[in-house]
Amino acid sequence: MHTSNKAFGLWSAVFLGIGSMVGAGIFVLLGEAGAIAGNLVWISFIFGGIIALLSGYSLAELATAYPSRGGIVEYLVQCYGEGVFSGSLSVLFYLSAMVAIAMVAKTFGTYAAMMSVGVNSPVWANSFAVGVLLLFMLINLAGSSLIAKSENVIVIIKLSIIILFTVVVFFYIDPTLLSLKDAPPVMNVFSSVALTFFAFEGFRVITNTAEDMDNPGKTMLKAMVIAISFVMVLYVAVTFAVFGNLPLSEIIKAQDYALAEAAKPAFGHLGFTIMAIAALISTASSINANLYAVTNVTYQMAKNGELPKVYQRNVWHSSKGLVVSTVILIAFVLFFDLTEIAAIGSISILFIHALVHIGHLLKIEQTKASKFLIILAIVTIAVAIVLALNYTSKHIPNVGYFIAGGFILAFVIEIGLRLLTKRVVTPQSEKGFVEKIEDKIEDKIKELLGEENGK
Repeated sequence: MHTSNKAFGLWSAVFLGIGSMVGAGIFVLLGEAGAIAGNLVWISFIFGGIIALLSGYSLAELATAYPSRGGIVEYLVQCYGEGVFSGSLSVLFYLSAMVAIAMVAKTFGTYAAMMSVGVNSPVWANSFAVGVLLLFMLINLAGSSLIAKSENVIVIIKLSIIILFTVVVFFYIDPTLLSLKDAPPVMNVFSSVALTFFAFEGFRVITNTAEDMDNPGKTMLKAMVIAISFVMVLYVAVTFAVFGNLPLSEIIKAQDYALAEAAKPAFGHLGFTIMAIAALISTASSINANLYAVTNVTYQMAKNGELPKVYQRNVWHSSKGLVVSTVILIAFVLFFDLTEIAAIGSISILFIHALVHIGHLLKIEQTKASKFLIILAIVTIAVAIVLALNYTSKHIPNVGYFIAGGFILAFVIEIGLRLLTKRVVTPQSEKGFVEKIEDKIEDKIKELLGEENGK
């Protein structure tokens, strides 16, 4: 009887996706989005979740057609072919993903500093951020099976705390704080959709498990829908709990730790401590899940010829790319102001998602996906991009130039790597198919030779 050795089943993939999404999204972006949309931010989370479901559908269909650890990197190459354009987008996606992980690590460091020394000290926050990155680098080096198992445990613990908090705090809600008379203009709700979508953005990590997944054709889309839907319901419930217990002014003041502050009315200082611990677990879980994805992306890009070979060399069960990526992440944590970079990175990721879905239309015959849903994903993301640029430009006037500069930098890096390495991009799922055919031919030849020798 054949036994599958694949590391990811349905629930392991679901837990990985939830672990990636429920990190900085709910503990940091809730306060930032609330500062824009006020007590109507729950509507923004619903819109963000709908966009994530549409985008997740497109990515799931691509992952089923082109199973690969490279995820979005693979789909860019498959959709747009070998060339500077797909390669540059892959570089940009990698850098944007690194910024997102660094932001989550900073959040972990902030909560850890508050828990240990009682103040948000940059030195302590950075020290804890670097420490957690190194810890999960070691966990990821141990292999994907351990990643799946550790992620399941972490997700169960943090979800138990967050759900318990939400249920209990619901009994302390002050209805006047949720009153529509204090609601901001409706346009503010739409202006915060980009931030709330970014709170879901970790769903893409599920596609990186395609090669390690049991029957991705049946499992991938199901895992995507379950993970995103669960997180959307959780975000909306938590939003009601927080905004029903704290005035908007206090939420804005404590936006970096709004969830922990919202636990005080029901649980006192003990509640603050428990939620701070949940924040540490959640952000650590997000780092764990996203490091797995970045490891696979760098490995995929190296095999395709898009990054130096140092990313492909094996270290233990994983690749040296994980170590190199961690070093880059530590540099981001220590030397960059991630608030502005994260805003720019989130818009860049939105652009990449849109371009992946546009490319998907070129492969619609192969994936057999719904053209209507793919177009809907493109339109909703385009709207989110416009609204994000409109809002961000008020706080970062040159945001458009920064984003354009990011694209130019990615193109320069890509062209430089091609000149240095002389390699071209080869889609990995295509290579895998050829290798399987070659293996079958080789087995058949051995079988025939064996029969001939027997005669």
